[in-house]
Amino acid sequence: MEPALDAGPAAHGWVEDQRWTLARVTALIEQLFRVSYTLGGTSYLLHRLGWSPQVPQRRAAERDEDAIATWVKENWPSVERPPGTRTRGSASRTKQASR
Repeated sequence: MEPALDAGPAAHGWVEDQRWTLARVTALIEQLFRVSYTLGGTSYLLHRLGWSPQVPQRRAAERDEDAIATWVKENWPSVERPPGTRTRGSASRTKQASR
């Protein structure tokens, strides 16, 4: 079972999205082993195998970590407010906040 999951969804015909879902894993189990599971049963089985639900981080392919680090070091201090300079606001449009 694990080698089939490690191969990824595309190896089993799901090319539009490269994520395993409970529905896809359930269908794969039925296809490979001719055993029918509910989604909850599939979840339980995956947990017993050591798999956990995770959502992949979405990062742009063009992301430049060095440029981000440089910006944070050089520009962020001038943008960030010093501690204690924030003023209290009011959610009311007619009554100002009291001090």
